[in-house]
Amino acid sequence: MPGKYLRGAFVQFMPTFLVPTPNVIIFQFNPETMTHTWTPSAPDRTPYPTSGGTKHANPMAVQGLPGESFSFNLAMDANDTIADSGTGAVGSVSAAAATLATASGLYSRLSALEMLLYPSGSFPTSGLMGTVSAAATNAASGTSSGSSPKVPQFLLPTVLFVWGPSRIVPVRVKSLTITEKLYDALMLNPTHADAEISLEVLTPDELLALQDSLKQVATAAYVYSQAFRQAMALANLANGADAILGMLPMG
Repeated sequence: MPGKYLRGAFVQFMPTFLVPTPNVIIFQFNPETMTHTWTPSAPDRTPYPTSGGTKHANPMAVQGLPGESFSFNLAMDANDTIADSGTGAVGSVSAAAATLATASGLYSRLSALEMLLYPSGSFPTSGLMGTVSAAATNAASGTSSGSSPKVPQFLLPTVLFVWGPSRIVPVRVKSLTITEKLYDALMLNPTHADAEISLEVLTPDELLALQDSLKQVATAAYVYSQAFRQAMALANLANGADAILGMLPMG
């Protein structure tokens, strides 16, 4: 049983008529390991004047913030969800969740993960399919409508990766690989699965591209997590820095 412990989650914000509606995907089991990768930003080759009058590029100058990404595996088990229902233990799943797991296995949980990769507003596709069908008909008959149809621009959903109170960051899902292991006998719904997930943290410059109120939520999450990281970096000064500083040449 999952028991009582803090679990990670994805929060996908879907635009509605008035306010964004969150779709929360709580991890059934936290990943045992996680890879947190950093890549430096591209160097800035802009020349600057030196004391001798010549211009050189600053070797330490970069064009922006470093890239940040996470990758981990999630394990899922529908039978565990069913068994955990009605135990009365703190943190046990609801009867509705157990009923859903009994009827569809992991189908709903896996589908929620898959939708993190689908652009917002990509469904229904009847308008796009009609445009493609008309273009194919014109091409086959040798006629032209007189204008080039424009394929609409779709945007990926805004997703927050929640990993404890200190790390809540806006991300883009770079890849998702699901390995289905076992199925139920009636509908062949998956009952055991592993999901390999890779995430890329969005930078403030990328968050500026958001068009609605979701920008404020995502930006606030990034600023909050960055401020917490900076505070922890300052707290690290208590880890015996004076012993190292004594060895540095200061003269």
